Amino acid sequence: MIIDPDRPARMTEPTAPSRLARMLQVTHRVEDMIVAVLLTATMGLALYQIVLRNVMGTGIVWGDILIRLMVLWLGMAGAMAATRQKKHISVDLVTRFLSPGGRRVAEGLTTCFAGIVCFAAFYYCLQFVKSEYEAGGLAFGPVPYWGCASILPLAFLIMALRYVIQFVLILTGRLRATP
Repeated sequence: MIIDPDRPARMTEPTAPSRLARMLQVTHRVEDMIVAVLLTATMGLALYQIVLRNVMGTGIVWGDILIRLMVLWLGMAGAMAATRQKKHISVDLVTRFLSPGGRRVAEGLTTCFAGIVCFAAFYYCLQFVKSEYEAGGLAFGPVPYWGCASILPLAFLIMALRYVIQFVLILTGRLRATP
Protein backbone atom coordinates (compact mmCIF):
# COMPACT_ATOMS: atom_id res chain seq x y z
CA MET A 1 0.00 0.00 0.00
CA ILE A 2 1.41 3.37 -1.01
CA ILE A 3 0.69 6.35 1.20
CA ASP A 4 0.71 9.76 -0.46
CA PRO A 5 1.64 12.41 2.12
CA ASP A 6 0.06 15.21 0.05
CA ARG A 7 -3.31 13.53 -0.03
CA PRO A 8 -5.58 13.73 3.04
CA ALA A 9 -6.23 10.41 4.68
CA ARG A 10 -9.70 8.95 4.16
CA MET A 11 -11.32 6.08 5.88
CA THR A 12 -12.30 3.54 3.30
CA GLU A 13 -13.82 1.03 5.68
CA PRO A 14 -16.92 1.80 7.69
CA THR A 15 -16.36 1.91 11.41
CA ALA A 16 -17.46 -1.13 13.34
CA PRO A 17 -20.70 -0.71 15.26
CA SER A 18 -20.26 -0.04 18.95
CA ARG A 19 -21.09 -2.62 21.57
CA LEU A 20 -24.12 -0.59 22.58
CA ALA A 21 -25.38 -0.52 18.99
CA ARG A 22 -24.94 -4.28 18.72
CA MET A 23 -26.70 -4.85 22.04
CA LEU A 24 -29.58 -2.68 20.87
CA GLN A 25 -29.81 -4.61 17.60
CA VAL A 26 -29.95 -7.89 19.52
CA THR A 27 -32.56 -6.46 21.91
CA HIS A 28 -34.68 -5.25 18.99
CA ARG A 29 -34.50 -8.63 17.29
CA VAL A 30 -35.47 -10.39 20.52
CA GLU A 31 -38.45 -8.01 20.89
CA ASP A 32 -39.51 -8.69 17.30
CA MET A 33 -39.18 -12.43 17.85
CA ILE A 34 -41.29 -12.20 21.02
CA VAL A 35 -44.02 -10.41 19.07
CA ALA A 36 -43.87 -13.00 16.29
CA VAL A 37 -43.92 -15.96 18.69
CA LEU A 38 -46.75 -14.46 20.76
CA LEU A 39 -48.81 -13.75 17.67
CA THR A 40 -48.27 -17.25 16.31
CA ALA A 41 -48.97 -18.90 19.66
CA THR A 42 -52.09 -16.80 20.25
CA MET A 43 -53.50 -17.60 16.84
CA GLY A 44 -52.59 -21.27 17.20
CA LEU A 45 -54.19 -21.60 20.63
CA ALA A 46 -57.31 -19.75 19.50
CA LEU A 47 -57.62 -22.01 16.45
CA TYR A 48 -57.06 -25.08 18.62
CA GLN A 49 -59.80 -23.91 21.02
CA ILE A 50 -62.21 -23.37 18.12
CA VAL A 51 -61.52 -26.83 16.69
CA LEU A 52 -61.88 -28.48 20.10
CA ARG A 53 -65.20 -26.75 20.75
CA ASN A 54 -66.75 -27.25 17.32
CA VAL A 55 -65.46 -30.74 16.56
CA MET A 56 -65.05 -32.42 19.93
CA GLY A 57 -67.52 -30.42 22.02
CA THR A 58 -64.84 -29.60 24.60
CA GLY A 59 -62.00 -27.16 25.09
CA ILE A 60 -59.07 -26.26 27.29
CA VAL A 61 -60.48 -25.00 30.59
CA TRP A 62 -57.91 -22.21 30.96
CA GLY A 63 -57.53 -21.61 27.21
CA ASP A 64 -59.70 -18.48 27.00
CA ILE A 65 -57.96 -16.84 29.95
CA LEU A 66 -54.56 -17.64 28.47
CA ILE A 67 -55.58 -16.22 25.09
CA ARG A 68 -56.72 -12.98 26.76
CA LEU A 69 -53.42 -12.72 28.61
CA MET A 70 -51.46 -13.47 25.46
CA VAL A 71 -53.33 -10.67 23.68
CA LEU A 72 -52.38 -8.33 26.55
CA TRP A 73 -48.71 -9.33 26.28
CA LEU A 74 -48.85 -9.09 22.49
CA GLY A 75 -50.37 -5.61 22.65
CA MET A 76 -47.75 -4.36 25.10
CA ALA A 77 -44.88 -5.94 23.16
CA GLY A 78 -46.26 -4.37 19.98
CA ALA A 79 -46.51 -0.99 21.72
CA MET A 80 -42.86 -1.26 22.79
CA ALA A 81 -41.83 -2.10 19.22
CA ALA A 82 -43.92 0.77 17.82
CA THR A 83 -42.33 3.21 20.28
CA ARG A 84 -38.88 1.94 19.33
CA GLN A 85 -39.56 2.53 15.63
CA LYS A 86 -41.42 5.82 16.21
CA LYS A 87 -44.48 4.27 14.58
CA HIS A 88 -46.82 4.79 17.48
CA ILE A 89 -50.16 6.50 17.08
CA SER A 90 -49.77 10.23 16.74
CA VAL A 91 -51.94 13.13 15.71
CA ASP A 92 -50.08 15.25 13.21
CA LEU A 93 -52.84 17.56 12.09
CA VAL A 94 -51.11 20.66 13.45
CA THR A 95 -47.52 19.66 12.66
CA ARG A 96 -48.21 19.55 8.93
CA PHE A 97 -48.57 23.31 8.93
CA LEU A 98 -45.52 24.08 11.08
CA SER A 99 -42.04 25.03 9.96
CA PRO A 100 -39.29 22.43 10.52
CA GLY A 101 -38.25 24.24 13.71
CA GLY A 102 -41.84 24.40 14.94
CA ARG A 103 -42.29 20.73 14.09
CA ARG A 104 -39.22 19.90 16.16
CA VAL A 105 -40.57 21.84 19.15
CA ALA A 106 -44.01 20.24 18.82
CA GLU A 107 -42.55 16.76 18.52
CA GLY A 108 -40.26 17.41 21.47
CA LEU A 109 -43.20 18.52 23.62
CA THR A 110 -45.40 15.58 22.63
CA THR A 111 -42.53 13.13 23.15
CA CYS A 112 -41.86 14.61 26.59
CA PHE A 113 -45.57 14.40 27.46
CA ALA A 114 -45.77 10.79 26.25
CA GLY A 115 -42.74 9.93 28.40
CA ILE A 116 -44.38 11.49 31.46
CA VAL A 117 -47.61 9.57 30.81
CA CYS A 118 -45.66 6.31 30.41
CA PHE A 119 -43.76 6.92 33.66
CA ALA A 120 -47.08 7.54 35.45
CA ALA A 121 -48.56 4.40 33.90
CA PHE A 122 -45.43 2.47 34.95
CA TYR A 123 -45.85 3.64 38.54
CA TYR A 124 -49.54 2.74 38.78
CA CYS A 125 -49.09 -0.57 36.98
CA LEU A 126 -46.30 -1.43 39.40
CA GLN A 127 -48.66 -0.66 42.29
CA PHE A 128 -51.26 -2.91 40.67
CA VAL A 129 -48.78 -5.78 40.28
CA LYS A 130 -47.67 -5.35 43.91
CA SER A 131 -51.29 -5.52 45.10
CA GLU A 132 -51.89 -8.64 43.00
CA TYR A 133 -48.75 -10.19 44.47
CA GLU A 134 -49.95 -9.44 48.00
CA ALA A 135 -53.44 -10.79 47.21
CA GLY A 136 -51.94 -14.04 45.94
CA GLY A 137 -54.66 -14.73 43.36
CA LEU A 138 -54.19 -17.27 40.59
CA ALA A 139 -54.97 -16.57 36.95
CA PHE A 140 -55.18 -20.26 36.02
CA GLY A 141 -53.55 -23.36 37.40
CA PRO A 142 -50.51 -22.40 39.46
CA VAL A 143 -49.90 -19.17 37.48
CA PRO A 144 -50.37 -16.07 39.66
CA TYR A 145 -52.15 -12.93 38.43
CA TRP A 146 -49.18 -10.73 39.28
CA GLY A 147 -46.96 -12.73 36.92
CA CYS A 148 -49.44 -12.30 34.09
CA ALA A 149 -49.76 -8.56 34.75
CA SER A 150 -46.01 -7.99 35.08
CA ILE A 151 -45.80 -7.03 31.40
CA LEU A 152 -47.67 -3.80 32.16
CA PRO A 153 -45.07 -1.99 34.31
CA LEU A 154 -42.21 -3.48 32.30
CA ALA A 155 -43.59 -2.30 28.97
CA PHE A 156 -44.49 1.17 30.26
CA LEU A 157 -41.02 1.58 31.76
CA ILE A 158 -39.34 0.59 28.50
CA MET A 159 -41.60 2.93 26.51
CA ALA A 160 -40.98 5.78 28.98
CA LEU A 161 -37.21 5.33 28.70
CA ARG A 162 -37.45 5.28 24.91
CA TYR A 163 -39.45 8.51 24.97
CA VAL A 164 -36.82 10.10 27.21
CA ILE A 165 -34.07 9.05 24.80
CA GLN A 166 -36.08 10.32 21.81
CA PHE A 167 -36.72 13.61 23.64
CA VAL A 168 -33.01 14.10 24.30
CA LEU A 169 -32.20 13.25 20.69
CA ILE A 170 -34.80 15.73 19.44
CA LEU A 171 -33.42 18.45 21.76
CA THR A 172 -29.86 17.85 20.59
CA GLY A 173 -30.91 17.76 16.94
CA ARG A 174 -29.80 14.18 16.40
CA LEU A 175 -33.34 12.99 15.73
CA ARG A 176 -35.26 14.78 13.05
CA ALA A 177 -38.87 15.65 13.49
CA THR A 178 -41.11 13.53 11.32
CA PRO A 179 -42.07 15.32 8.09
